[in-house]
Amino acid sequence: MEGRMMALSTVYSRIQYYRKLCRFLKKKARGVQNFNDRPAETWMRQYKSWLLEEGVRLTYEHRGLYGNVEITQSKVVTYLRRVLEFEKSISDFRPEIEKDIWELDKLNITIHANPIKNNKTLNFIKISQQEIREELKKGIYLNLQTEAIACVQKEITAMCRLSKFLAEKKKEVQSCRDIDRRVMEEYLIYLKTENTSTEHYHADLNRLRAILESINRVCDYKNLDGLFLNRDIPPERQSEFKAYSDEELRRLNADLVDMDEQYARVMIIHQMLGTRISDTLTLEMDCMDMQRSNHIIKIRQMKTKTYEKPISEELATLINKAMNYTRERYGQTKYIFVDEKNPEKPLQYNTIQCKVMLMIKERDLRDDYGRIFGFGTHLYRHTYGMKLTEMHLDDFTIAKLLGHSSVRNVKYYRKMGNQMLADETRKVRQMLSEIILQNLDGWEEEYEQIRQDAGNK
Repeated sequence: MEGRMMALSTVYSRIQYYRKLCRFLKKKARGVQNFNDRPAETWMRQYKSWLLEEGVRLTYEHRGLYGNVEITQSKVVTYLRRVLEFEKSISDFRPEIEKDIWELDKLNITIHANPIKNNKTLNFIKISQQEIREELKKGIYLNLQTEAIACVQKEITAMCRLSKFLAEKKKEVQSCRDIDRRVMEEYLIYLKTENTSTEHYHADLNRLRAILESINRVCDYKNLDGLFLNRDIPPERQSEFKAYSDEELRRLNADLVDMDEQYARVMIIHQMLGTRISDTLTLEMDCMDMQRSNHIIKIRQMKTKTYEKPISEELATLINKAMNYTRERYGQTKYIFVDEKNPEKPLQYNTIQCKVMLMIKERDLRDDYGRIFGFGTHLYRHTYGMKLTEMHLDDFTIAKLLGHSSVRNVKYYRKMGNQMLADETRKVRQMLSEIILQNLDGWEEEYEQIRQDAGNK
């Protein structure tokens, strides 16, 4: 079945893993009729030991898209883990919400997922306390009905971090009934002094508070009321509001246009629209219309509301070419940019990210500071907003073109535009200052002092 959905090279590598597993079973599992006859942890421990005897590495170094080196478990090892999970799934007839790994498409609720992200499962295995794991499932099931899947995943991550702390420092805590203010204060101290894997816990603690409140609603644990104080959660760190310079855009675009034509189109259209990448990748075939001789595009934002705005003749032509490309290769589809393996879905974020980053690394494209470019899709939006401020448009118009529901965030684009204006005019302003200072000779004493102070700089 899998062979119909993957490349031949992938099928061949899986065969190699299968043959290794067969050799292990023949030598170390004689008489065992079913994987369920032994705990999964026992299988993994015995298999790793055998692989070491055979001289097979258990881990390898993996270089990420941005050049960072990570230690990853060998695919030979993860293959057995997948086999064990599959064996367990086909023999586990419990309702999905009682399992430790949920398959999202088997839940009887609508999942609020971003279509450009491939979310298939939710995993609760890392919660080592059995009672807390079951309580978490109840809270997550409640939140899944109203929250985006990305938020729910962050809540599970936050609970996994708390569970690790409890396993190390508070072994007596096995249920959310046992979590009180004293336990939470110890956890907050632990985050600041011992667990330094994450530098800032604003979002993590907010998600932890949210899931504990949901567990309280489902399980009626009054001890979770008022568990957090406002001062417990650090203020959100304001990230630097960056944008591409004109020279950086020229360097990037000069090479982007050499990519596969549809990938090049999606990146250029993304820049010209000033949208979020999720909104660009989910543009639909019916997104364009003509109103009073103007091309109008409908943008269905993933995060907020749908809005419309006018676009240029050139951009409309580019979008039409992208539509024709998809129709010729995949027939009638919902989205303009589609996943090659499943045209019913939009082009996936990871796919375009890998394509662009591979091109950047191969051509060693760098920003104005000599750093390798990242996949800065949101910087295009910042640049778009900044250019709108430089055109002296009013805040309401800028917010409307960006799809913002209010003018609140326009100030960031204006601030960035003012900084660039200051940088670009610095030489002119310095020249004018020098002309004025040269004419201060003979003036009053305070003006003479200004001239001398400027000359000493």
